[in-house]
Amino acid sequence: QLLLTVAGMTTFLSIMANWFEWLRWIGVAYLVYLGIRAWRAPPVDLTKAKPEPRSARAIYLRGFLVSLSNPKTLLFYGAFFPQFVTVGADLTTQLVLLAVTFFAIAVVLDGTWALLAGRFRAFLAVNGKLRNRLTGGLLIGAGAGLALARRS
Repeated sequence: QLLLTVAGMTTFLSIMANWFEWLRWIGVAYLVYLGIRAWRAPPVDLTKAKPEPRSARAIYLRGFLVSLSNPKTLLFYGAFFPQFVTVGADLTTQLVLLAVTFFAIAVVLDGTWALLAGRFRAFLAVNGKLRNRLTGGLLIGAGAGLALARRS
């Protein structure tokens, strides 16, 4: 039975490794596609666009629902968190600690992005072509980084 269990787990992990490799290349293609699309997009002067007024509650609720319904988030957590879980230790404590750590890092990084975006908003709002090129370049660069990443 032990031999069958080990053989089954080896096969399962081998299949999963191949699946993650395919998923990685699909991600590369998608990021590059989005980057090219952003790069080629016609520039828009955001100073002339009139945003529709929304309450903070409506904005938060929409973001929460988008995040909750995004399958990529579940795939990310499913691929990321197991790397840091120790077998045999209390699973709940480990996952809570990982979640709190991940949340703290996300708040700091997202807050930094928000502050930087606020500082450069006026400049980027009128420079649509530059904004598109920066966005496209970052997405293509992320795709290239993912393509060059080595599995350990």
